[in-house]
Amino acid sequence: MRIGILNSGGDCPGLNAVIHGVVGAAHTHGWEVVGFRDGFEGLLPPGDYMMLTPEKTVGIMKLGGTILGTTNKGHFVAKVGEGNVSQVPVEIVEKAKSTLRHLEVGALIVVGGDGSLTTGLQLFQMGIPVIGVPKTIDNDIQATATSFGFDSAVAAVVDALDRLHTTAESHKRVIVLEVMGRHAGWIALYGGMAGGADVILLPEIPFNFDHVAKAIRKRDAAGHHSTLVVVAEGARMETGELLTKERVGVKGEDRLGGMGDYVAKHIEIATGKETRACTLGHLQRGGAPTALDRILGVRFGAKAVELIEQGCFGRMVSYQQYQVGDVPIEEAVHQLRLVNKDSEIVNAARAIGISFGDM
Repeated sequence: MRIGILNSGGDCPGLNAVIHGVVGAAHTHGWEVVGFRDGFEGLLPPGDYMMLTPEKTVGIMKLGGTILGTTNKGHFVAKVGEGNVSQVPVEIVEKAKSTLRHLEVGALIVVGGDGSLTTGLQLFQMGIPVIGVPKTIDNDIQATATSFGFDSAVAAVVDALDRLHTTAESHKRVIVLEVMGRHAGWIALYGGMAGGADVILLPEIPFNFDHVAKAIRKRDAAGHHSTLVVVAEGARMETGELLTKERVGVKGEDRLGGMGDYVAKHIEIATGKETRACTLGHLQRGGAPTALDRILGVRFGAKAVELIEQGCFGRMVSYQQYQVGDVPIEEAVHQLRLVNKDSEIVNAARAIGISFGDM
C-alpha cells in the first residue's frame, strides 16, 4: 500500500516529528509514503511530491518547520475571515483525486490546524480517504486537549519574558509583549503565567484600560515599579474591537496584529509610565521543538497510520487524558477550543495577583 502525507497551514515545531512517526510506522507495514510538498497545492497535477523513506527521515525530529513545506494560501482554502467556511471547488478536488489515483495513493494524512482540517473534511466528504492530525501552536482545535507545537511556542514566550524582566526592572518601565494565538488565548495564558507576567490580556476576557492602569498603579504603590503585560494578538477590549494588520480578501484568514502597540500607547497615556511594546511574532513558530512536542508528534503520526490500517477514515487523531485516540474530523472543526474565563487555571492566575484587565 502507498499512503500520502501533507502539511498545511502555518509551520509549527513538531511537524517533522509527525512525518518521522508516519514513515516509521508505515515502514513496519511494508507501506510506501508519498510526501506532498507545500500543502494541498502539491496534490494538483502532475503532483509535487517526494518519496519518504526511513533513511530520508533520520534526524529530522529536531528540526523546526517541515521538510515538505507548507502554505495557508492557494486553491484549497476553506476557512475565510473570522471562522467563515467556503467550499473547495469540485474541479479542484477532482484534480487532487486524479493525482492520488496516478500515484496509487490509497489514503491521505492531512496535518493541519482548524482551517486545514476543514479542507480535509471536505475532501473526505467528496471521496478521498483522509485522516486528520491536529497541528497548531494556538492550541485551539476542538476535541483534542493539546497539540504539538503549543509547548514550543509557550517556551519561546517564556524565554522572551525572562529577558524582558531585566530590562523592565532596570528602567522601571511597562513592557507589553504581543504573542500569537489568533482568537484563542492559550499561548498568552500559559506563557504569561510561566514567564511571570503581571497582566495578561486574552480574546476570551474582554479588558478595560482603566482596569489595566489600576493594576499597574497598584504595583507601583507596592514598590514594584516595572510591569510586564502579555497581550494575545486577538485580545479584545470591552467594546469588542479586534485589530487586524490587513484584510486578505475572499481567500484566507485575516492577519491579526498591532494590539501590542495599541495597548502600550494607551497604558502610557493612562498611567504616565514609560511603556514599550515588543511583538514576538514568528519567533514562536521557529526553532527546534521541545521534547514534549517531538514525542507527541511521533505518537500522532503512528496513530494516523494505525487508523489507516483499520480503515477508519474521516477521523482525526486526538489527545485526551494522556492517551492518543481519535474523533470524527467533523467534531473537531465545529468550533474553536477557547479559554474558559472561569477555569481553574484562570482562577489560579487571579489568585496570585495576575490581572486580566476585567476587574
